[in-house]
Amino acid sequence: MKSTLILLILALSTSLAQTPRVLSVDEAVELGLASSRTVETTSARADAERARATEINAQRLPALIAAGGYTRIQDGKFRLSTTNLPQPLPVGDVVVDNVVLRLGLRQPLFTGFRLSGAADAADLQADASALEVVRARENVRFVVTAAYWTLHQAREVLRSAGENVKRLGSYREDTERLVKAGLMTTNDQLRVEVQYSNSQIARLEARDAARLAEMDLNILLGLPQDTPIGLASRPAEAIQEDTLSGDIDLADLIDDAAVQRSDIEAASLRVASAEAGIRAARGAWWPQIELSANYLYNNPNSRYQPITPEFLGSWDVGVSFAFELWNWGATGSRVEQAEAAMRQAKLAEQELRDHLSREVHGAVLAVQRAREKIALATLVLSQARENLRAETDRFTTGLASSTDLLDAEVSLVNAETQSSGAEVEYALSVAALRRALGIERSGNGDAR
Repeated sequence: MKSTLILLILALSTSLAQTPRVLSVDEAVELGLASSRTVETTSARADAERARATEINAQRLPALIAAGGYTRIQDGKFRLSTTNLPQPLPVGDVVVDNVVLRLGLRQPLFTGFRLSGAADAADLQADASALEVVRARENVRFVVTAAYWTLHQAREVLRSAGENVKRLGSYREDTERLVKAGLMTTNDQLRVEVQYSNSQIARLEARDAARLAEMDLNILLGLPQDTPIGLASRPAEAIQEDTLSGDIDLADLIDDAAVQRSDIEAASLRVASAEAGIRAARGAWWPQIELSANYLYNNPNSRYQPITPEFLGSWDVGVSFAFELWNWGATGSRVEQAEAAMRQAKLAEQELRDHLSREVHGAVLAVQRAREKIALATLVLSQARENLRAETDRFTTGLASSTDLLDAEVSLVNAETQSSGAEVEYALSVAALRRALGIERSGNGDAR
């Protein structure tokens, strides 16, 4: 009884472990975003940039400093010695225990725009890093979507391959019957046998391709690689929900993308940050002026005479001025570095903008091509099915050769693959176009 119970538990555990996790494409995307190391790394970099901006901005604000110390000196007396006295004249005891307490305030008044430039540069860099997180999420969204539809297509190919094996198995039986009846030759039977074996090989390859596609999706979703995945979405649903399937104005789309794309805006911010960095570097050519204020509470306090062993308070306020006259060209070198960084940022932005037009144009062409392929693939599939039906009827009555039947069978398999592939290609091309336009970031399903 005990062993039976253990076997039941093991069987139930195995059954539960093999239960597919059914996901829609949107649910898969959310899982992928939550488990993406790329998004996490980019977010951490953005957090670091924001913290750095906060640190630099804090340098423009007053700094409050508390300091203290204790010193014990040798016992003795203060003595006054002059040339008019035959010997030093004692004037008081030395205070051996010295305590210094200071509360200081520092406020930069003018730094030649060094601090303001550095703060602006850091803020702009932080904003650009935040936009890079948005772009990283858009990239992950597209990659997960592509993996989802790739798995769907792999399973469609596997399904078609399985149906092909079943049909060819039926043809084998028909061929054996027709050979026995003298209506077919042994060579016809061999052709069917060869095609049947090839179909089994194709099914094995399709099975492995589907398994690998499922593993790829699991990796992107942060799931164990052997997790069974059920696909709740279909390409036809994605096509019906698409709002980009109407007439496409390429110029309008490119203009929209230039505004909506997070990486384009991030590149512009980095150019502005580099310009602020130049202002910060040039700040060293200006005088540095600082306000300082201190409150002292010392024992003894040397500002009081005569010196007594007690805590006494005093304060001071002042303005300091510093101007670096010569540093062997260090400031000029820092300015050159900042200017070179700005040139790099501008070139990077221009490169993105140059590729933007090509990327959007290519995505638009892919959508249009996939849309046309769906219509053609649907027509071809209908024709292939009718052709196979007619050839099957002729074959079973001995009026068609095995070559004719097998040709029709191959045509149907190809048509099924093309039909499912055209739908998947359309769904993927729409996802690529949305990524090229930055629609996910804008939260608007319509490009215009």
